[in-house]
Amino acid sequence: MMPARALRRFTLRAAPIVVAVLVCASPAQAQTREGAFERTLKVSGAVDLSVQAGSGQVRVQPGAAGSVRIAAKLKSGGSWTASDSDIEARIKKIEQNPPIDQQGNTVRIGRFVDEDLSRNISISYDVTVPAGTTVTANTGSGSIVIGAVKGTVTASSGSGSIQVDGAAGLKAHTGSGSIHATAIAGVIAANSGSGSITIAQTGAGEVKVSAASGGVTLTGVNGAASVSSASGSISIDGRPAGLWSLNSASGGVSMTVPPDAAFDLDARTSSGSVSSVHPVTMSGEMEKRHVIGKVRGGGPLVKISTASGSIRIK
Repeated sequence: MMPARALRRFTLRAAPIVVAVLVCASPAQAQTREGAFERTLKVSGAVDLSVQAGSGQVRVQPGAAGSVRIAAKLKSGGSWTASDSDIEARIKKIEQNPPIDQQGNTVRIGRFVDEDLSRNISISYDVTVPAGTTVTANTGSGSIVIGAVKGTVTASSGSGSIQVDGAAGLKAHTGSGSIHATAIAGVIAANSGSGSITIAQTGAGEVKVSAASGGVTLTGVNGAASVSSASGSISIDGRPAGLWSLNSASGGVSMTVPPDAAFDLDARTSSGSVSSVHPVTMSGEMEKRHVIGKVRGGGPLVKISTASGSIRIK
């Protein structure tokens, strides 16, 4: 029988070995698996592109005519369990047979007939397309970046930012994230559940923008505009060419128009003031928080309201 003192010495020496084994075993379970694939498709003429990613980023950039190049990166979730023991085999299967469907100039990327194949696998796509391509991009969780493709863009993200650097028209939605777009030459429809919206319009077209939580900044607006923010300020620059309806529940409203702009004005604030550098011919009595009148003889109606904030017309 081992003496008690010797037993204690053995236990103390053995204990660190057990701990070391446990510490080394844990990271192995969280180890990620990665993969990648690339494909180049031949096309002719205008391209209709659709990309969807359940969890991953989408990036679309303009390139040479005649081809669509797709580069994808795959990564397993960091917390996959024993039930995902086949995840490496599924990644290899996706690499060999990627989710790409081409019908002439219509290209669909990211749709899995067997959705279980992509379980706990994040796929990010980097796609190069001819200029003039029409793009539809969707992510469940991940950002979307679209270069100056010149066609119309439709982008939606459950959780992630959206950036568009040029399009004939834009439709964008994000549940949580910002929207930033420049050089949009036509109709704009954008909304964000939580995040700011900044859009520059370069051509005529109706604008509809709403933010549940975040400010809105619009420049170059040339057409009718419906803009709202539940919690955030509104700044709009352009020429009223139809009804402008600007509403902020909590935040100020700033409107900048050309020195020759003519419009009807109805501006009201519950807490704040209304000011204008443009001459307003009043209708009725002048009030600090409610102004109704005509600017340069009148024109399209500009209706502005804010529950908490001032209204500035420049």
